[in-house]
Amino acid sequence: MTAYAHAPNEAIFSVDALLEDLGNDERALAKTVKMVRDGISPGVSPLNAAGEAVREARFMEARRLVAQLRQSMSPFGAQRLAAACLALELALTSGQVVEIPLLFSKVELELEHVLEQAGAWLDQHAGRNTRR
Repeated sequence: MTAYAHAPNEAIFSVDALLEDLGNDERALAKTVKMVRDGISPGVSPLNAAGEAVREARFMEARRLVAQLRQSMSPFGAQRLAAACLALELALTSGQVVEIPLLFSKVELELEHVLEQAGAWLDQHAGRNTRR
């Protein structure tokens, strides 16, 4: 079975490094808020599209969609999601069909965690009345 593991200290969501890279000021915060909003706005749609591709045995299309999801979340320190995505991408690439459902579920779980934490971060830094 493809290895999928995460250490407890791996990040689910953290924009600390991104804020630091952008200057760690009010402008950096505003830019980061917009990036997070834009990043999470598709929600689970990319993963749903990948699931449809898997069901239709279009494994390379599914792999591409999972890779895009991983890349879109990378600025947000989503290390656990990245690890889960990479494991799924490898299974899709190598045709390890038996492993795909479990790995897909792990990606789904990690994406849900990222979306929850990103939403909470937006609530804290952009206010509840602001459009997510």
